[in-house]
Amino acid sequence: MKIRYLQSCVADVQWMRRYYQSVFPEGSINARRPYEAATIALKANPSIGHPIERTEDVRAYPIPRTPFSFIYRVNGDVIEVLRILDERSGDSGMSG
Repeated sequence: MKIRYLQSCVADVQWMRRYYQSVFPEGSINARRPYEAATIALKANPSIGHPIERTEDVRAYPIPRTPFSFIYRVNGDVIEVLRILDERSGDSGMSG
């Protein structure tokens, strides 16, 4: 499986980078490994995330030891990342 980051998650990726560059730079190295491990796990098992309420095909998969989760759907042989949600925001992952 391939992972494709959709336009809808661009601001999320920018926030995650800004968070680890400005707000919590000492966590950057420790976050990189769980992020990479989460992408490997997601590619190997696309149904690993839990379904999000109100949707049939969208799932959430938390990135261990970070406040972030992948919000994604599977489209054929591609995992489409819709959002990289900062769980501290209280957002459902489906807005924006």
